[in-house]
Amino acid sequence: MLSNNILKCRFKYILVGYYRKYSFSIPEGKTYINGKWVAAKNEKTFPVFNPANGNTIANIPDCGIVETNEAVEAACIALKTWKDVTAKERAAFLRRMFELQMKSSETLAHIITSEGGKPLAESAGEINYGASFFEWFSEEARRIYGDIVPSPFKNKQMLFVREPVGVAGIITPWNFPNAMITRKVAAALAAGCTCVIKPAEDTPLSALAIAQLADEAKVPPGVINVVTSSRSNTPSIGKRLCENPNVATISFTGSTSVGKLLLKHSASTVKKVSLELGGNAPFIVFNSANISKAVAGAMVSKFRNSGQTCVCTNKILVQEGIYEEFIAELAKAMQIQLKVGEGIQPGVTVGPLINESAVKKVERHVQDAVGKGAELVLGGKVHSQGKNFFEPTLLRNLKKNMLICGEETFGPVAAVMKFSSEVEAMELANASRSGLAGYFYSEDISQIWRVSKNLEGEKDLAMVLMNTHTLSIFVLGDWNEFLKSIPVHWASILYWRMAFEINFHKFYVECS
Repeated sequence: MLSNNILKCRFKYILVGYYRKYSFSIPEGKTYINGKWVAAKNEKTFPVFNPANGNTIANIPDCGIVETNEAVEAACIALKTWKDVTAKERAAFLRRMFELQMKSSETLAHIITSEGGKPLAESAGEINYGASFFEWFSEEARRIYGDIVPSPFKNKQMLFVREPVGVAGIITPWNFPNAMITRKVAAALAAGCTCVIKPAEDTPLSALAIAQLADEAKVPPGVINVVTSSRSNTPSIGKRLCENPNVATISFTGSTSVGKLLLKHSASTVKKVSLELGGNAPFIVFNSANISKAVAGAMVSKFRNSGQTCVCTNKILVQEGIYEEFIAELAKAMQIQLKVGEGIQPGVTVGPLINESAVKKVERHVQDAVGKGAELVLGGKVHSQGKNFFEPTLLRNLKKNMLICGEETFGPVAAVMKFSSEVEAMELANASRSGLAGYFYSEDISQIWRVSKNLEGEKDLAMVLMNTHTLSIFVLGDWNEFLKSIPVHWASILYWRMAFEINFHKFYVECS
């Protein structure tokens, strides 16, 4: 394991610490375009900070429109040959990237923790999860089948053949800086597309590390390109990717507001757009539920990555018959299981929030709730560890008019509301205008079927979980074993299929 002192140095030294073991290095101040490590044309850089201590860990190229156009052009040129590479060969490239990521897993996990603050056990889990996309799509690349459709004419045969759609613009969030890229990139490469990656400005190092893996795997120049930028240049790069006619598809994971903007920009060129946007996930516990299981589920769903996930529980709805018992058990579990600190430290389960703006949002939500009548059971303020840390917080007596019911908190705040009937629970859960995931606990089989059908989140709720707490993984053992094992979950398969299909168009062939 790297020492804490090394992690506080610049990013290039983090990599040097592993150089002999993994031959893993990324040049300081460079990004990856057309198979080369290059600086921004104006030679400007921006700092990447460790949110746990505020130290600068790297200076990254602050790219703009010029570099974006260069990356798209490189991807267009590479597409001419990459789309004709056989499925077997593309599968081999992806398999090599899987093997390299697993070989370098410890290094990559430290990178995530250093730039994003995630506890190291969670970072290690993300690397395994991210690698599984390379593995799965390396196998799926061989199964790009077409369709034979019955013709209405006796002398004709109708065939539909899947072809790569073109250059994929990939825009990713900071909270899963490895897995959100590998899921999109692996799908694009398997389909025969090339890509331009715009990583989040808070966590670009993981994207550059993936580019290094591609370089080591001998992926041809231009197939994978990374355009890094500061927060001020990010909107113009996103807009250019959407409006560039040489970009065929946009895949974005992030906030709903940004997703709407990207969709608007993409209309001018009528692009295929895939959006995974933020939500306001309800977590419902009925009287019939196993309370111990429900509390364990709430702990993972709420406090994973310090509450900074798009499918994270945002409002907890508990039926009045078990309300007091649930709150008491949840408070006990929080006090025993949650340890706040730098993600690199052993046993830490709650790291820092990504930046000061995130902390201010959490503070605003808590203060609003308390001001409108919520009762503070635990926490409620910035943690003594530092300005980016927030105390694990438990609120009771949540009301519909509180901000936390209408907005994503994205922090370690568990807010609990009481409800009386199943009908009321559905009304409260479905009141949000956005939804991505929903959770509920019940031992009543009839209720399970009813709720799974009626939990809709204004028709936007993509995934419903019954008596379980994670979409992509199963958590084994106690909290300190969190995210060490990653078998494939059915919901992940659906996501992976959606990520794959956006990279194709169906080419119609009529044979006489």
